[in-house]
Amino acid sequence: MAKRFAAAGPTQRQSRVAELVRHALAEVLARGDVPDPVLARHVVTIPEVRMSPDLKLATAYVMPLGGRDEAEVLAALDRARKHLRGEVARRVNLKFAPELRFRRDESFDEAARIDALLRSEPVRRDVEKAGVDGDDDVETDAAEETRAAKKGENE
Repeated sequence: MAKRFAAAGPTQRQSRVAELVRHALAEVLARGDVPDPVLARHVVTIPEVRMSPDLKLATAYVMPLGGRDEAEVLAALDRARKHLRGEVARRVNLKFAPELRFRRDESFDEAARIDALLRSEPVRRDVEKAGVDGDDDVETDAAEETRAAKKGENE
């Protein structure tokens, strides 16, 4: 039997089911089918869902639009978990309805952090120092060093 490595990432089936679950959850939340006043007041985005290898656990990464009241929205989603699981089961044809977990999506924070790093003064200074075609200069320098090394070997 072939061994599977955990670091290999999700299988194609996991990815496909995760996308189906994401669409089902987004549809339920967009239509307002959840009887919760907190969720009725907020627009919730679901950028990603990850499935466990046995497809029995779905972790949905969510973010309220504008990033307001994150803790309150996550608590409301946890309260509505049973209802949402039933709605997902109706919309996605699986042998078992996956248990739902809701986590705060941190990809927006990570993107903002990277953007701030790219706009920082040290990076700006390095870009100006390298010039617009800085990558070409690096390649040229490396090629010249290689030629010089070969020339030294031949002499």
